[in-house]
Amino acid sequence: MLLNLITDVPGVRVGHAADTALASGVTAVVFDRRVTASGDVRGGGPGTRETDLLDPGMTVEKIDAIVFSGGSAFGLDAASGAQAWLREQGRGFAMREAIVPIVPSAILFDLLNGGDKKWGRYPPYRELGYAATFAADTEFALGSAGAGLGALTLNLKGGVGSASAQLGDITVGALAVANPAGSVTVGESPHFWAGPFEQNHEFGGRGFPQQVSSDAVVPRTRGSQGTNTTLAVVATDAILTKAQCKFVAVMAQDGISRAVYPVHTPLDGDSVFVVSTGAKPLGNPVFDLMRLGATAANAVARAIARGVFEAEPLPFADTQPAYKYKFR
Repeated sequence: MLLNLITDVPGVRVGHAADTALASGVTAVVFDRRVTASGDVRGGGPGTRETDLLDPGMTVEKIDAIVFSGGSAFGLDAASGAQAWLREQGRGFAMREAIVPIVPSAILFDLLNGGDKKWGRYPPYRELGYAATFAADTEFALGSAGAGLGALTLNLKGGVGSASAQLGDITVGALAVANPAGSVTVGESPHFWAGPFEQNHEFGGRGFPQQVSSDAVVPRTRGSQGTNTTLAVVATDAILTKAQCKFVAVMAQDGISRAVYPVHTPLDGDSVFVVSTGAKPLGNPVFDLMRLGATAANAVARAIARGVFEAEPLPFADTQPAYKYKFR
């Protein structure tokens, strides 16, 4: 049975770990075996780890997990926690007797959302990364969970979302954490920018407004440089090379453009990762890759909207309202 989650792709699992007092957390996407991967990073404020090796020209072809974390640059420690768990399982890139788990990661800024960030000498993200990786399963929470716990948008609570789609016998899934400088809804209306791509009322079924007001397209953002981002990972069981994963990642960035306005701003660090579990061949390497990229972009847009739709409010004063309570 399909769950409309990234884990509909066989061999993909997701785990969350979070601290409600901290108002921050970690989400780990873990693969049952090493997968081919690449990515695409845009916006003026990215925070990433191990993304250089995802370039098609680099030596390492496969990775073991992907980690998204709150905490801004402090959250980059989360990947070390994921590495620790994977190393305990004997997972990683083998160089003779040495094994190094490869865990690309990206962070979002949630340091000003009302949570208690006075963690002392060392931030908690390494342990949260370990816990999230350990907890990875085929079913997982959406909304205010994991890396989405402390996420915010321009006017609403952000969150983690997921969606999947079928392309013939090929499965495509996306997971996204929405913490953008811009808005995921059309102005102050309950309509999502991603409305035209919605399936089965997965984020409320309100559709797209017949007319978009001039106020809704006035570019408005929150925060300052480097304090916002939308993160996404796309998984597919299609057999893709590293270069093909890169191409799909470029196309999948359009999913953020379909769900957030404005997007890829100097304030954001939008990052998309694409992984191939390598089970099913493409019939036509060019045409089917194009269709796969378009499907991935739609799934990313849907995942972003679902993350906001499912979010719960933070228990602090002066934080953004949650969609489900603002638009009952």
